[in-house]
Amino acid sequence: MPIRRNTAVTAAIALSLGLALSACGDTPNNRSLYSVKQPVVERHNYTLDLASEAGGLPVAEQQRLAAWFETMDLRYGDRIAIDGALVGDPVREDVAAMAARHGLLLSEGAPVTAGFVEPGTVRIVVTRSRAHVPGCPDWSDRMASNLDNRTSDDYGCAVNSNLAAMIADPEHLLKGAEGTGETVVMSSTKAIETYRAQEPTGKGGLPAVSTGSN
Repeated sequence: MPIRRNTAVTAAIALSLGLALSACGDTPNNRSLYSVKQPVVERHNYTLDLASEAGGLPVAEQQRLAAWFETMDLRYGDRIAIDGALVGDPVREDVAAMAARHGLLLSEGAPVTAGFVEPGTVRIVVTRSRAHVPGCPDWSDRMASNLDNRTSDDYGCAVNSNLAAMIADPEHLLKGAEGTGETVVMSSTKAIETYRAQEPTGKGGLPAVSTGSN
């Protein structure tokens, strides 16, 4: 059985001005248009230690890793890293090949995990992020009387909760996706160039069809 360990929830990072507001508690006198409850991103690290050799991962360890990746149900947004004192290129190539089956690339550097990596082994780290809005929905506020003109405690919960649920990679709430060097114009013209380069379907003429009976 592959070993999976939840090493810890690292940092829960709030976004925007909501961090400053929530640091002082759920303030009852929020007269601004800022939502106190903001999306929070949590990171979970899962690790698997594998025996390694100079020529890469043994076949048995590759099978363990493949089964572990299947069990983890890797998806877009997950990050895979390798930790160990000596991680050779053959080991990285073996892990990268298995990660590529799930459409993922290896990350540079590995996060800090509990314990230490035994000599002759490497540690595969899968980092998975989750976004949610703590305290939402909040129906504790009864707005029958609002003489101080403050926003309700549930203000912004619907929008922020939907944003946290729909975003494909929660890390993009903290840092936007990095560009590939291509501009929008360069990307948008690819389809047009392919269409223009395609040969017309009628270039070879119409096929000969006999209407007579055999």
